[in-house]
Amino acid sequence: MTRSQTMFRTALLDPAKPVPDGLTDGADHPAGARFNVYRNNVAVSLTEALHVAFPVIAKLLGRENMDGLAGLFLRAHPPSSPLMMHYGAALPDFIAGLGQLSHLGYLPDVARLELALRQSYHAADSTGIDPAVLGALSADALLCMGITLTPATVLVRSDWPIHDIWRFNTQDDAPKPAPVAQDVLITRPDFDPVPNLLSDGSADWIATLQQGASIATALQTAQTGTPEFDLTTPLTLLLAGKAIASLDEKG
Repeated sequence: MTRSQTMFRTALLDPAKPVPDGLTDGADHPAGARFNVYRNNVAVSLTEALHVAFPVIAKLLGRENMDGLAGLFLRAHPPSSPLMMHYGAALPDFIAGLGQLSHLGYLPDVARLELALRQSYHAADSTGIDPAVLGALSADALLCMGITLTPATVLVRSDWPIHDIWRFNTQDDAPKPAPVAQDVLITRPDFDPVPNLLSDGSADWIATLQQGASIATALQTAQTGTPEFDLTTPLTLLLAGKAIASLDEKG
């Protein structure tokens, strides 16, 4: 990017910056007023995109504070793609680095959950395996298998009650969040992603599978931290969510 392009982009995203020199309208007049209108339209569009992409964050902060956060973010992270569905990927880490929001420790992880839901929605289509494939395997054969998850399946781990916070702010009559750590598995069984609250040990089991381990190895890892862990619950969740793309023998 040339110096003039950098100056143009910086001025476009920051109303405090002067209109770049040399800009003219179709009549060869200075384009100051038109540039300001264009600059305002760009800022409004990007701000609205963040409201749409992170509705729970917007609700938690309120309209004015969300607008302020968007203004800070868009200047630090201008769009890198013309596709607005990708805009805001850096927002969770950006929130985590803002001292003025440090008292809301759960906010970055809630943003990560919302980002994961959006990524799941736009992920490539993939048909989950027929549950009968698992039913045809012996217990020993099943334990030797590895699991490849579909692109729309996303694991989000947190020290905060992110599932309860998300549900409380999106569903009527949802209970208030309890002060507990929560792990969430997002699946997309049909058209829309679904955030599923995971039982203790399930996130360890799924994360180990994602590293290429067999079901048996993942089971051992999960039971190390959660001795009472039973893989039936998360395995059923994966099947119901059409989240298993394939089984691969690990030997």
